[in-house]
Amino acid sequence: MGMYDMAHARIAHDRFWSLIRSALGHGPEKLDRTDDLWGHWLSPDLVMSQTCGLPFRARLHDKVNLIGTPDYGVPDCPPGHYNSVLLVREDNPAPALTALDRPRLAYNEPLSQSGWAAPLAHFHTLGQAFEVGPQTGAHAASARAVIEGGADIAAIDAVTWKMLEHDSPSLFNALRIIDRTTPTPGLPYITAQTHDPAPIAQAIDRAIEALDRTDRDILHLKALIRIPAQTYLDLPIPPAP
Repeated sequence: MGMYDMAHARIAHDRFWSLIRSALGHGPEKLDRTDDLWGHWLSPDLVMSQTCGLPFRARLHDKVNLIGTPDYGVPDCPPGHYNSVLLVREDNPAPALTALDRPRLAYNEPLSQSGWAAPLAHFHTLGQAFEVGPQTGAHAASARAVIEGGADIAAIDAVTWKMLEHDSPSLFNALRIIDRTTPTPGLPYITAQTHDPAPIAQAIDRAIEALDRTDRDILHLKALIRIPAQTYLDLPIPPAP
């Protein structure tokens, strides 16, 4: 659950996993919170994890099984989809993204759909030039780079942005949304190729239904959507920064 496992959401994620495990009838007692994401995603013992759409289509799609995509109810996005919010400092007077002259973009990493691929496509659609700013390693760090002046703009996953309002209100309140990217399929749940994804998806369905209101609100979870793998694969793989 590492994609959205912020400090304020960890206990809710633990309870969510407990409900999934109970419905599934097997699985580790506790969530794995180690930092080795690729080792985790590619483990032959992987029961369930969440990845990003770009790593899935670029490197994982033929090595794992797709379970489904959680729907977080992102405004103006189809179920199971999300977008990126493009952020500037709250005191930046620019009325629109196109008013910025070659803005420096802070991005978390090259294999991020929301932090790199989505803003790259958005700038291309607008015909707007930009400069590649610092690689920060995390969405919150990209937002912080804008606040501290190391970049003019950052693209943040819209779900992360909602969660930062509770996890880091001082950061959230120092920024404002200047634009949003086109919706794309959200961050999918995956399992090892040795596992049948269907019963895992059914267990997740039941777990989401069983979540109490507080945990559901913290995690922003609405439902599990079956988005075909081909829908992810149809998106282009962007060039590296």
